[in-house]
Amino acid sequence: MTGQPALFDEHPKGPGLDVTLIRNAVDSDAADAALVALRERVAWRQDYLRMFGELIAVPRLESWVADEGLDYTYSGIHHDPGPWTEELIALRDLVSEHAGATFNSVLCNLYRDGNDGVDWHADDESEFGPMPVIGSLSLGASRRFDLRRVEAHAEKIELDLHHGDLVIMRGTTQALWQHRVPKTKKPVGERINLTFRTVKKS
Repeated sequence: MTGQPALFDEHPKGPGLDVTLIRNAVDSDAADAALVALRERVAWRQDYLRMFGELIAVPRLESWVADEGLDYTYSGIHHDPGPWTEELIALRDLVSEHAGATFNSVLCNLYRDGNDGVDWHADDESEFGPMPVIGSLSLGASRRFDLRRVEAHAEKIELDLHHGDLVIMRGTTQALWQHRVPKTKKPVGERINLTFRTVKKS
């Protein structure tokens, strides 16, 4: 897996926000190949949330890949770890190099079109530790990525993430900020997002 030096890194500013945006962290040819391989080889699944007594489809497909024994539960949805593929290992190593951290898991999200998205949340589950390092890699169609302060929702940052872009979040970002990928009525193609994390083994 090849990366290429970014022309510059972007550092959105905000109280307690420690985010680095690396454009073209994965070059276009490698990103194209990874997108095709992940679409075909990852075991995508449709999850459901129970809300007001009804099962509601999560607006995206997901897959949890991690080292053996590292399961993951959020919002009542349980994921047993799937196996690392050759492509995910290569991308994990590349993201680790950029982030200066090691990762033992990745949540894969497939946004099929503009009707798919993820609402405001923080990756603040206890198994990730109090100040996790998270590497979020975008492949495929460009989508907007929003950040907002937990204590001041009007303070918001909007980023457009493109094919091969990498967002690294550190420090108090998950404690003090939330993020989302909003749905859009604009015609957009498929996007795969890989969120690399480190699960603290109990």
